[in-house]
Amino acid sequence: MTTKMFDLTGKTALVTGSARGIGNAIARGLGDAGAAIILSDINAEGLGKAAAEARKDGYTVHEAVLDVTDEESVAAAFAKFDEQGLHVDILVNNAGIQIRGPLLDFPAGDFRKVIDTNLTSAFLVGREAARRMVKNGGGKIVNIGSLTSEQARVTTAPYTAAKGGIRLLTKAMTAEWAEHNIQINAIGPGYLITDMTKPLVEDEKFDSWVKQRTPARKWGVPADLVGTAVFLSSDASSFVNGQLIFVDGGIMAVY
Repeated sequence: MTTKMFDLTGKTALVTGSARGIGNAIARGLGDAGAAIILSDINAEGLGKAAAEARKDGYTVHEAVLDVTDEESVAAAFAKFDEQGLHVDILVNNAGIQIRGPLLDFPAGDFRKVIDTNLTSAFLVGREAARRMVKNGGGKIVNIGSLTSEQARVTTAPYTAAKGGIRLLTKAMTAEWAEHNIQINAIGPGYLITDMTKPLVEDEKFDSWVKQRTPARKWGVPADLVGTAVFLSSDASSFVNGQLIFVDGGIMAVY
């Protein structure tokens, strides 16, 4: 095997929710493998700062302010990519939110917001990307799932429903698009230290539970996902399709 199989030179990768955290780490990782990167986020100010920092560090960067839950916003962004001559060869559906609360009291509006941001967005952005990938002879789609793609925890019902949906949406995309040389797979992160999980990391009881529950006995960091993301975005995974790969320090291996 040669490292050329992992080379993304000449490819363009769109990563949603990439102004910070997991999305930013993955985007930079794909850039390190040679890809031009399109950073996208609903937060225009944060996106501008992230893009400026990435350019300063030598990455080839484009940026798109994008509401992944809005069909018109997604369509407009891809129309602009077309005008700019940008072909999205790799899509990472990373954008997501978490709202916690007991299911008996969970507001329906918040439930829909979590589903739309974490699941419907992958359909909307994935559909626009795939329409172009079909015409261009193929591509790669990487959806970001979770441990909750397989298991549930209290107070995370809508997130669990959304990430479980990501697992099967990945398979549904594969069923329809694999024949067009599009490989669609998912990554299931374990407990990672991010802005979203900061309150959990700072909770002594929860922090202890994570370290005890995880065979690696530690939290992960966003950079831990980069290798898998590059693999699933490269020729090295040309016959890998419809899979969910957990990057979790071993949690899913034990009970």
